[in-house]
Amino acid sequence: MTRLAVFVSGGGRSLENLVEVIAAGRLDAAIGLVLSDRPDVGALDRAARHELASAVCRRKDHASLDAFSAAVFDEVERHECEWVVMAGFLSLAKIPERWVGRVINIHPSLLPAFGGKGYYGDRVHAAVLEKGVWFSGCTVHFVDNEYDSGPIILQRVVDVLADDTVDSLAARVFEQEKIALPAAVADCLAGRVRFVEGKAERTAPR
Repeated sequence: MTRLAVFVSGGGRSLENLVEVIAAGRLDAAIGLVLSDRPDVGALDRAARHELASAVCRRKDHASLDAFSAAVFDEVERHECEWVVMAGFLSLAKIPERWVGRVINIHPSLLPAFGGKGYYGDRVHAAVLEKGVWFSGCTVHFVDNEYDSGPIILQRVVDVLADDTVDSLAARVFEQEKIALPAAVADCLAGRVRFVEGKAERTAPR
């Protein structure tokens, strides 16, 4: 069974969703580590409730991006994880060459729109509403060394309604995130999607 390291920075709703999907037998994987870049977040409480191994690696405790990234992936390898799932992880980490194509992220918009540094959580949904676009959604993508710029694995779409607030739009987008993230993880683990020469290549239909 493939061991996942789940990277978090906040409440851990996506972590909880993965735990539930795995427990229900809908994803053949195990969570071997929950890693946070912040010590006092709800995701770590969730990890404790589910008796999952956890670790904290704070960016400010490391002199450089390289040092932080090395510490993060050393922790992943110490827990014998094979894939990394970034589920609301806000720190930039440099992906070691040996990990390229095995790190994925979920983002609450239809990338490349409303992505990049500073676009996270409710800030994304507020920007969507301010811009007046008709559609939003979520994106799961392979992670490279920039914010939200890696090859797209899958996306799910929601309508933006005339009376939407940040909270109402965020709630509908998250319902799609709950579907998209486990589906993308399953596709990657099964080899239906692979990272090939800087692109996400689908090798079999969904």
